[in-house]
Amino acid sequence: MARREFVVAAAILLDAQGRVLLVGNDWQGFGQVRWTLPGGVVERGESTLDALRREVREETGLELTTIEHLAYAVHVEDQRRNDRAVSFAFLAGYDGLLNPRDPDGFIVEARFVPVDEVERIIPIPPLRQPLAHYLRDRVPGRFYSYAGWDGRGLKSVE
Repeated sequence: MARREFVVAAAILLDAQGRVLLVGNDWQGFGQVRWTLPGGVVERGESTLDALRREVREETGLELTTIEHLAYAVHVEDQRRNDRAVSFAFLAGYDGLLNPRDPDGFIVEARFVPVDEVERIIPIPPLRQPLAHYLRDRVPGRFYSYAGWDGRGLKSVE
């Protein structure tokens, strides 16, 4: 299997009640919805921030008005899929009405959820832990590394 490498941009969008926007992603098309931040793969020739704006617009219908700061970065080595992903999550401001309309057809729902539900809703540690830490502590710029991820567990976590 050929090795795949991805750069991903994701947005942390909070509403007036402090809830975080998550999207229900059925990216494999098997009805197994996984909740994630809105965002996606940075395409060739595209900047990370341009990809962030595009992905948020595509998946939620919202327009980013500000990008406040880099909340955290995550590096995952997925042994099972032979993938490497580096993702960047940015705290951002937005405008518009929530209207998920993903052109790829993977986003089936978008909703704001209370921060204390994030750990229950997002089961995958590389997606859940950095977001939960950021929402709890609001310390920007942390880096997380998941080496040896095999879809079930980790060999090491920083």
